[in-house]
Amino acid sequence: MSELTNQSYDRLQDSLARLESKSKALLDAVEQNHKQRLILEGKIEDAQARIQQILSKLPAQGNDGQLDLLAGNSKDSE
Repeated sequence: MSELTNQSYDRLQDSLARLESKSKALLDAVEQNHKQRLILEGKIEDAQARIQQILSKLPAQGNDGQLDLLAGNSKDSE
């Protein structure tokens, strides 16, 4: 009977060791995903800032200096 108990105990220890290993791997994956997310969020913020900077350099809609591409095309076709 004690042999059966020892086998059960050994199997239980093996199972716990596998579970511990798998949960550590999951925690590592979650940590890595968190780091990647932070990097991507930084890249998105940088891209948004660059887009905003480009948009701020464009002429205002009411500005007479704005290019009218459609008007330019109709003149070329005449």
